[in-house]
Amino acid sequence: MASEDSAEPVVVDECRGVLFVYSDGSVVRRSGPGFATPVRDDGTVEWKDVEFDAAHGLGLRLYRPRERNQLLPMFFYYHGGGFCIGSRTWPNCQNYCLRLAAELGAVVVAPDYRLGPEHRLPAAIDDAASALLWLASQAGGGDPWLTEAADFTRVFVSGDSAGGTIAHHLAVRFGSAAGRAELGAASVRGYVQLMPFFGGTERTRSEAECPDDAFLNRPLNDRYWRLSLPAGATVDHPVSNPFGPDSPALEAVEFAPTLVVVGGRDILHDRAVDYAARLRAMGKAVEVKDFEGQQHGFFTIDPWSDASAVLMRALKRFIDTDGRFD
Repeated sequence: MASEDSAEPVVVDECRGVLFVYSDGSVVRRSGPGFATPVRDDGTVEWKDVEFDAAHGLGLRLYRPRERNQLLPMFFYYHGGGFCIGSRTWPNCQNYCLRLAAELGAVVVAPDYRLGPEHRLPAAIDDAASALLWLASQAGGGDPWLTEAADFTRVFVSGDSAGGTIAHHLAVRFGSAAGRAELGAASVRGYVQLMPFFGGTERTRSEAECPDDAFLNRPLNDRYWRLSLPAGATVDHPVSNPFGPDSPALEAVEFAPTLVVVGGRDILHDRAVDYAARLRAMGKAVEVKDFEGQQHGFFTIDPWSDASAVLMRALKRFIDTDGRFD
């Protein structure tokens, strides 16, 4: 009879058919998503991949409209995936970025970042900051493909789900005179948090009432945090809960204008609305755009839906007014 130690490892955690964690601690990843999505590229936007962190093997994908008659604003897009899955190369991410570049009239920057459980937080936050600093290093003499198209004085930072959480932490990291000095000639005019992935040990109403058949439900939500946060940490960790007991005070942070997008059917709805309300109470320029009836990630699930078109118009207005809420 085989000993217990020689037993075949079994899957103990799984995320969307992409990430498999085994009983012996090993991790297996699939390179693509667990769903088939064709890329809709009509040729009006050109793109290329660039390495921004050789030490960690991290790249980003740059997009720019083929037809341009002026320098364009830059729009960062950090993908979602609970800090455990996702990639700039996935077709849902590429479709969304293609539409962003075409309809916003912007240079879109879509970085990758390290994922848990192999690389637990705050690794992803550090990588996201590195991508923004890489961009700043390109101003005034970097890659001509980028510099001939981009206005480095008009940078906007966005992300969805985990990427929205990243946008918050970058706003804090660079929300001071010292932080802005790190970016040199690059200037962040605004942040967009698309259904940010925040957490906390006390359940919100939308978390408690989230149905099991939701695109992002409680078991998956909790699994993402368990696999991405430092071992032994709770969801009140400063990365996951901006208002946790050990989180830094935000009153002194000089937030650039911030647009927070939420969906009425999203498990994260109430926590994001509360986040925005607390920042507004501190005098920060924050606006909430609430999409009634929409689930988590509706704009990447179907970038061409009616709701996605409304979101695209809101993003364009935010960029065109440099983050002013009129």
